Amino acid sequence: MIFRQYENAEEFAQMATPFLLKNEDRFSLFLGVLQGIKEGKYDNPYMATIEENGELLALFQMTPPHPFNIIFVDEIRMEAYIDLCIQELMAQSIKIESIISVKEWAYKFAEKWREKTGQGYSIAMDQGVYRLDQVVESLEMSPGTWRYATLEDAPLIEKWYSLFEGDTGLPKTGPQEIKKKVKVMLDANEVFLWENEGKIVSMMKKARPTENGVTVSLVFTPKEQRKKGYARTMVAAGSKELLKEFQFCVLYTDMLNPTSNKIYQEIGYQKLMDSVHLKFIR
Repeated sequence: MIFRQYENAEEFAQMATPFLLKNEDRFSLFLGVLQGIKEGKYDNPYMATIEENGELLALFQMTPPHPFNIIFVDEIRMEAYIDLCIQELMAQSIKIESIISVKEWAYKFAEKWREKTGQGYSIAMDQGVYRLDQVVESLEMSPGTWRYATLEDAPLIEKWYSLFEGDTGLPKTGPQEIKKKVKVMLDANEVFLWENEGKIVSMMKKARPTENGVTVSLVFTPKEQRKKGYARTMVAAGSKELLKEFQFCVLYTDMLNPTSNKIYQEIGYQKLMDSVHLKFIR
């Protein structure tokens, strides 16, 4: 078996995409980021595989400062693949701040990483990956209506973006970088807002479209508007709109937040797998 690093995104996609499309919902994050790499949205992406006689065994991807994403096509020899991957990463002096993967895979990699490097790890987020094919029609909706966000909404979305990072424990993004990110979102018509009585009370974002699916992310309701059902209603209405274009929606939830997991299931989202984002401790 060989560890192969790719510089050309199209070549990497040619090897990775057939497997990813067969598992489009479970690995939508990897597939969506790969699409972004092909479109030039990320600087210095890291792309690698483990292969044997032309057969794909494992996939690795990173777009710094985002986590190192790991997929094992063949789980039987997973520990051997982890050893080979870590050996190559250390030989190339590749810096990894964190990893994201199927829960079992991530912990096995993190333990091996600790053995080889002496770096411990902690949980950044314990996640559930959910899929929606149809919104529950009998769902009770909160008052108001949804609309796409416009450039006039940018100041509010920038503020909420920062608050969302604080709520979820994500690394803090600087104000100017947030401003750039929000403009890209708005130019692409990706942000949904829920309004009630002329006031914006919740939002969500369309992210990482793949061939048949799309991810729902950046679900946020300010503290003063919570416990009124706005987030559930926003995600239900936004997801229903997205299902006009895509076969399914995917979202990642924080498993330590039982409220959010409950409301997504009420909408019709069904759990696919457990995922975890682990951060390495220096």
